[in-house]
Amino acid sequence: MASNEGFLTNEQREKLKIATQNAETLSSSPKSPTSLLSEHLIKVPASSKAPTAGIAVRHVRRTHSGKLVRVKKDGAGGKGTWGKLLDTDGDSHIDRNDPNYDSGEEPYQLVGSRISDPLDEYKKAVVSIIEEYFSNDDVELAASDLRELGSNEYHPYFIKRLVSMAMDRHDKEKEMASVLLSALYADVISSTQISQGFFILLESADDLAVDILDAVDVLALFIARAVVDDILPPAFLTSAKKSLPESSKGHQVIQTAEKSYLSAPHHAELVERRWGGSTHITVEEVKKKIADLLREYVESGDAFEACRCIRELGVSFFHHEVVKRALILAMEIRTSEPLILKLLKEAAEEGLISSSQMLKGFARLAEGLDDLALDIPSAKTLFESLVPKAISQGWLDASILKPAAGEDGEVHNEDDEKVKRFKEEAVTIIHEYFLSDDIPELIRSLVDLGMPEFNPIFLKKLITLAMDRKNREKEMASVLLSSLHIEIFSTEDIVNGFVMLLESAEDTALDILDASNELALFLARAVIDDVLAPLNLEEIGSKLAPNCSGSETVHVARSLIAARHAGERILRCWGGGTGWAVEDAKDKIMKLLEEYESGGVVSEACQCIRDLGMPFFNHEVVKKALVMAMEKKNDRMLDLLHECFCEGLITINQMTKGFGRIKDGLDDLALDIPNAHQKFTFYADYALNKGWLLPSFDSFSSAATLQTVD
Repeated sequence: MASNEGFLTNEQREKLKIATQNAETLSSSPKSPTSLLSEHLIKVPASSKAPTAGIAVRHVRRTHSGKLVRVKKDGAGGKGTWGKLLDTDGDSHIDRNDPNYDSGEEPYQLVGSRISDPLDEYKKAVVSIIEEYFSNDDVELAASDLRELGSNEYHPYFIKRLVSMAMDRHDKEKEMASVLLSALYADVISSTQISQGFFILLESADDLAVDILDAVDVLALFIARAVVDDILPPAFLTSAKKSLPESSKGHQVIQTAEKSYLSAPHHAELVERRWGGSTHITVEEVKKKIADLLREYVESGDAFEACRCIRELGVSFFHHEVVKRALILAMEIRTSEPLILKLLKEAAEEGLISSSQMLKGFARLAEGLDDLALDIPSAKTLFESLVPKAISQGWLDASILKPAAGEDGEVHNEDDEKVKRFKEEAVTIIHEYFLSDDIPELIRSLVDLGMPEFNPIFLKKLITLAMDRKNREKEMASVLLSSLHIEIFSTEDIVNGFVMLLESAEDTALDILDASNELALFLARAVIDDVLAPLNLEEIGSKLAPNCSGSETVHVARSLIAARHAGERILRCWGGGTGWAVEDAKDKIMKLLEEYESGGVVSEACQCIRDLGMPFFNHEVVKKALVMAMEKKNDRMLDLLHECFCEGLITINQMTKGFGRIKDGLDDLALDIPNAHQKFTFYADYALNKGWLLPSFDSFSSAATLQTVD
């Protein structure tokens, strides 16, 4: 068979060969549109037309190889074409060494720039504020910096950052963080934001636990401390627990806070002191530090180091204790006297110990010389020799030689037996109230004294005794003050009582380190409770000497009242609860009497009464025993009362008070026990014959007898 090539000339064969080679080269390229299109070609019979669905007919052409390809819509494209007029083959190359090089011809690339996030900027700023606060312990500066920073909506993240940074540090920083949160509460950060901040912490507890091994316990303690400090409501724990998965660390934190810290007895005090409580240092701790530094000074003789230690104590208002203990040490170790005098002189010349503190130290030692003489027989002689030396060296005021004024300041004649007796009775009544929490009984006892002119003295004694006790007694004192104002105290009595307190504030601070702040809280609480009007604070301030400690206390009280949410915070400044309720004690007394009446042993009943630990409340035992005897028509209760009296368990005063309370309620008692008057007369006569009651109770018995006859 003849070949088709026989119809071509040699020149034509050469051109065909070149064209065929070019077609094969282009079709094998991965970027060739022909190769892409060939995958979609549809083979058709020779007699049929190729389908053109999806491919415009005018944009399809057949190549030399017989394949269908698409061409560009605007032409100048397709296989085997030269392209458009301005098309160039290959990528252009810029040579930076070319004399005609233009940097503007360089290809450029858009680089993404991150938009500044206000929250990120806020987080960076608060870190520096917190670091600075941890280094200088300046709460006011930290509050000012946070206020100037603005962005109040991000304050929850400040709480998270503060607590998380403190969690990874020492107890000092943890305590500082809690103190700062309390200071910022309401003034800078709202209560809602504090709740939000702690919830964010709970959500991130799992992440915190990766870096901090005891994160669950520490965060639980922070939350418990916030609840105790009244900046986080207890309801937060319940709502947060519902919002967190049970398997999360945050849920575990809530459980730890509730069970380990907030449910424990005396939990408030325990939580406040868990990290050392630098803001609640006790008198005993300061005294121990003073004794240690003085002993160390006597051994080393380094006065500069001793002064530095005194300065680091940070209790300038308690430096009188340094003076007193230094003088006692000079008496105990006679060879140390020159060193002690040198230290006190240098401390006075440097202004470390003020002249008033120096005088107080010597005055306190002078007051206790009689007791000191039991341990140091020559104490009086040694003290009399030290005073002239100190005066001659110029660091002790000669006024120490003048006779001391009255201790309390509210009476001018200490020999007034009536005032002395009132003070003794008042102290007894107040102690009884702190044990029983029975306000009606206290008011009854105070009225029985019959000395309303001394009501201001009673107020002073009440608050002074409460200040040296726990928050329970302070709360009880404030509650009692409200009741006394309603029942028997006039506003003038209360104003005069506070004036007496503030006039002797410096003396009170001798034994109570935080006396000024405590008095300010009592004043502010009296205003919140409507015991005093705000104008009464101005009246109290006008009766005090200017620039004295008492005037400063009144100023602090005004600031407390003017603060935001002052009412709620001041009402709960001591926990808002008086602790052991009277009903609890009454319930225990009733149970032990019922057990005895049902066949118990006298000695066991007496032991139960003793275990109550409330000797000032034993009149309630007498009252309930008599009522039970009347109801049960069983005189066995008299045997118990006789045994209690013979053992001294129930005193004659408590016995008389118990019978008196029955006598006062006889009319009401007769509604349930018709023969109550007859029974009471019999019991009263029996008690008088046994010597259980005071002779003055005879009039009560006679009155009861007359009422029965009528």
